[in-house]
Parts: sequence; structure tokens; C-alpha cells
Amino acid sequence: MTALAGRRVLDLFAGPGGWSEGLRALGLRDVGLELDPVACATRTAAGHTTIRADVAAYPTAPFQGKTAGVIGSAPCQPFSMAGRRAGHDDMDLCHQCLDDLARGQDTRTALGSACADPRSLLVAEPLRYVLALRPEWVALEQVPAAAPLFAHIADILRGLGYAVWHGVLNAADYGVPQTRRRALLLASRTRPVAPPEATHAKDPGPDTLFGPALKPWVTMAEALGWGYTRRPAPTVTGGGTRSGGPEPFGNSSRKAMHAAMDDPGHWAWKRPAYTISGTIGHVGGKAATSHLNLEPEEGARLQSFRDGYPFQGTKGQRSLQVGNAVPPRLATAALRSLVPAALEVAA
Repeated sequence: MTALAGRRVLDLFAGPGGWSEGLRALGLRDVGLELDPVACATRTAAGHTTIRADVAAYPTAPFQGKTAGVIGSAPCQPFSMAGRRAGHDDMDLCHQCLDDLARGQDTRTALGSACADPRSLLVAEPLRYVLALRPEWVALEQVPAAAPLFAHIADILRGLGYAVWHGVLNAADYGVPQTRRRALLLASRTRPVAPPEATHAKDPGPDTLFGPALKPWVTMAEALGWGYTRRPAPTVTGGGTRSGGPEPFGNSSRKAMHAAMDDPGHWAWKRPAYTISGTIGHVGGKAATSHLNLEPEEGARLQSFRDGYPFQGTKGQRSLQVGNAVPPRLATAALRSLVPAALEVAA
């Protein structure tokens, strides 16, 4: 496995290792900066090099001249639908911070004191590292609500000579058994950049003269092995409540039928899971699925982590790490067009 010798991949806000696992699938390793001690313990147990540090306070000098790529997934809570979304009130301050950094002015402290959520400006940290280190390539990820900030960063990077693509991808299109939508930014100073080609589709269609059809989305039931190697899927009945009712599904009323259609016992066989959050049993925040009580390890499978990935901590801590991670399969797809530049540097 390539360690990039003196030229490394730097993973900011590295979490438990979603990006690291994506790199590992391509034969590469990273150095992760992560503050949470439990996530650091997970990374160490998984064999990923980690520096426990506050990304916003850590100096860039130790990485000068040694960095092939910069990866960044700043905490999404300020902009996430699952949080208070105070980051939306801070959006203008975030844009100002990006402009100031591009002009060589570090106004993070002053702007941070004016933010409704002190974590909002963390979204600008990857740009700070990129401006200081000028890596060959960059890969950033966030919730879709932060896409305007990625568009701003893209303009700045283009001015520095980077080719850039940014947009919103659905993880299910890359073999992740979850319809997780995420904004991504990919940039390179050495090659053209394009969005990763999908490998799966909701409706793949037939093979054509131009090649075989894409694979169908991986369903939640398929990923969890419900009814096969693991537990069976929940029974769908027509009572219209969480416990169902005495009548079989086919005899239920229209209202009860629609309620039961939201039950994972019905749709899990046909589609990926909703977005996995930090409370694993609450799939996508939908009340109709909150009674699933999925284990963290099942959430990890829906995030496309390899079986047996050594998440550390209590059940709640493991669930939070899983829900906040980048799906490794999505990471691999996003990085595949960028890492050849890193491999050339390592050669």
C-alpha cells in the first residue's frame, strides 16, 4: 500500500475513517487530523494514521512541501437539516471568511465571534490548508445546503490554476445502500476533473450498444441480509400503526396502506435506506422507521464500511461516528479520478 513517502494525503476532520477507507481501496493511506478522542481510537484500531488535534488551531507548517492531496469534511451540523441550521444565518460570514483567506487575511477569530454557531467557519478550514500547502488535488464533502460555499471555494481555486468540479451526488448511485445526498468539490492542478461516473441507478434500464447497463441500487434489505443471513425484515400488516394490526396488508384501508408502505418491511426490499444519522435507529429522521432500532454495526453496513470495522466507544458514540462519516464507497468513487496524480508523486 502506498504511503506517499514524503508526500502525503492530509485528511481534515477525519472522523472514524470514511475517506481513509475510500483511499485504502485505491491502495493509498492518509494522515488524519481529528479532535474527538473516540473517533481517534477508532482510526487507530483500523490502522489509520491519526493526529489528535483541533484542525482550526493546528499549524500548516509541518505539512509544507509534503502534501499531495487535501481532504476535508468539516462538521455538517451548522448546515444540516438534522441540526439547528444556525449555519444558514452565518452564511455571509462564511463567504467573507473565504474571501479574506484568499486575500491572505486571517479574520477567523473576529468573524467566529459573530457567528450564531461557532462551528460554522470550520467549513473554511480546508481552504486555509490548501492556500498554505498548494496540494496537487483537493476533495471536499458537505451536506447539500453548503453547496453555495463550495461554489465560492471553486472560484478561488480556479484562480489558483486548479481544474474544479462541484455538485451534489447521491451515494446510492455508487453502490452505497443509502440515498445519502452530499455536496462534493473535486479539484486538481495536474489533470482535468469531472464528476465520478455512477456505477448504480434506480432504474438501470437494459444493456445498449455502448455498454452494459448500470447495476441497480443496493437495497436496505440486501445490505443488511434481512431474510437471508441475518434477521428477517419486519412483517408488514395493515393496521396502520407501528405494531401493524390484525388484518393482512392486502385488506387494509387506503390510509393504513400508505402508512404501511412507509414501513421498512415493505420498502427495504425495493430501495436503499434513507440517510443514516448519528442516531442509527432513526433512519433519515422518519418516524415511520424510527422503531427499527438498528445496531451501529448495521448502520455501518448501510454506510458501506467493511464488516468488522472497529468502531470504538459506547453504542451512542459508535452510532454518532457512523452517522457522521463519509461512506467509503462514495469516497473511493470521488477520489478515483484524483489519486493518479498522488500515485505519480509517490513514484
